[in-house]
Amino acid sequence: MEILWPAFALFALTAAVVLRLAGLRWRAVRARLVDPRFYKIYRGDGEPEEVAVVSRHLINLYEAPTLFYGGTAIAFAAGAAGMLLVALGWAYVGLRYLHSFIHLGSNDVLWRFRVFALSWLVLVAYWAVVALELARRPAGGMAG
Repeated sequence: MEILWPAFALFALTAAVVLRLAGLRWRAVRARLVDPRFYKIYRGDGEPEEVAVVSRHLINLYEAPTLFYGGTAIAFAAGAAGMLLVALGWAYVGLRYLHSFIHLGSNDVLWRFRVFALSWLVLVAYWAVVALELARRPAGGMAG
């Protein structure tokens, strides 16, 4: 069960960004900084930079983290959720939180890239451990 908690924490981060973006978009439309018709097909004058950054960040949270969720589901279903995998899961999620803090804060591109690249290395290690755990299992069944 411990393997699932990092996934819940990453979901919480994504939900927080969704709420932040919704609030920013609402305020931008009310202040007439964005024509509400922009959101029909996302064409036109666009959003203010502050809103666009959060929007792009949310898109980013729907990209690589889906691979984390998939690996977590496979590991959980296979009963391959040892302490190393749990530690890697928390490391990945911690790096995603740090990436969010940078992207939605100072937005220092160099630091953001470094943290993003490190999170990818952790994600690759995560999947490697999942694969090794599955390879060690007898053929014919997931759990066991």
